[in-house]
Amino acid sequence: MSIEKVITRFPPSPTGYLHIGGARTAFFNWLFARQNKGKFILRIEDTDKSRSSEDATRAILESMEWLGLDWDEGPFFQSQRYGIYEDFIDRLLSSKMAYHCHCKPEELEKRRGEAKSKGLKPRYDGKCRDLGLGPAPGSVVRLKAPRTGKTGFNDLVKGYISFDNKQLDDLILRRSDGSPTYHLAVVADDIAMKITHVIRGDDHVNNTPRQIHIYQALGEPLPQYIHVPMILGPDRTRLSKRHGATSVLAYKDMGYLPQALLNSLARLGWSHGDQEKFTIEELIEKFSLKNIGKSAGIFNPDKMLDLNAQYIKESETDYLVVELIPFLDTLGHSNLDREKLFRAVESLKMRSRTLKEMADASIFYFAKEIYYDEKDENKLFNIDILGLMEEIRERLEKIEDFNQKVLEDIFRDFLDEKDIKLGRIAQPLRLALTGKTVSPGIFEVMNVLGKEETILRLKNAISYIEKKAKKGE
Repeated sequence: MSIEKVITRFPPSPTGYLHIGGARTAFFNWLFARQNKGKFILRIEDTDKSRSSEDATRAILESMEWLGLDWDEGPFFQSQRYGIYEDFIDRLLSSKMAYHCHCKPEELEKRRGEAKSKGLKPRYDGKCRDLGLGPAPGSVVRLKAPRTGKTGFNDLVKGYISFDNKQLDDLILRRSDGSPTYHLAVVADDIAMKITHVIRGDDHVNNTPRQIHIYQALGEPLPQYIHVPMILGPDRTRLSKRHGATSVLAYKDMGYLPQALLNSLARLGWSHGDQEKFTIEELIEKFSLKNIGKSAGIFNPDKMLDLNAQYIKESETDYLVVELIPFLDTLGHSNLDREKLFRAVESLKMRSRTLKEMADASIFYFAKEIYYDEKDENKLFNIDILGLMEEIRERLEKIEDFNQKVLEDIFRDFLDEKDIKLGRIAQPLRLALTGKTVSPGIFEVMNVLGKEETILRLKNAISYIEKKAKKGE
């Protein structure tokens, strides 16, 4: 349908890192804004000073940047916007839609207890509602909410939802310390920023009627509400760390590509036919609020790992080289030859599920010294193989153009001459060159190592076998 310019927002609280649920909310808001050529605003809701931290704020911003969820305005910090909230509270007081409440906390607690003992909901009883009180030390400002009827709204995912106003009370807008409450700050910011669509988790559904009351008291038009279903683990229980639901930056550190994480987030509660894998451009084109499901999205870490492997296979090698460097730095391998690194990535991209896995698997390419597994070298490094390895080394030394095609030709001729299978020599050679019995193809390995390093490692292995043979005499 035709609508005014779409403006969405993502308002994380910097009380912790950005996790899967928050990242999905951010992505849906970003997608909807991008699809409609609208605006996506980032707002940091840091009014809870005791729990907010700069580290969490930095982590949220880094997570958003890594995912590529660029914002058009912000980040705005609620802690720097108190003047705006005061203006909204003054509007409500001036129009008699809010009032000063002098009830003491202990008095409220006592009345709540009395209500509970009578089987009633422990809500504020409105004692100060019509007393016309002014400000006083320790007083709060409350909204004069409707006491009868229902408050409803049309959720674009869940349909029409309504709440009985008798179940709601006159919520606090300004605390006794002068700070705004969550509901007031959210509504004030959404109005000031002209937010048209509020896309958030369905754990916020119960907040919506309270926020609608503030909009109505201010005489402001409501945004469209879209509450997306919660995310469950594979066992269909609430998503938690035991399901692998960790922070966005932890996935970065584990070697996931942002594209794979975004693709997985998009599929948590949203679908487009049977398609599982999307480019960002496809997601922007195909994303639709009406295709967000009403049932919970199931987070499957194994599926995301498989998807990450697909993205690695399909990524340009130059891109993977850049992304791999920090992982190699962590392993103590810095300032590597770029051409050799490129060849190493080429040899590993089809067999790596994460960048961390790729980095771990590539270490032998850059190691100064190769250490042989004792069990493997006892099995593969014996006197019978010594002559074959020595002859291979001699033939390799004569090669001028050291590349994979030439290596394959050299070995084919050698195997024909000796009337042996590649398996006879491949595993001892693999161990000599990598220290392992599992690696990319032997010709790929040699091509990445280059002539000089290949021959050096063969010489070292030959020397090792010779010493071992002498000890056994």
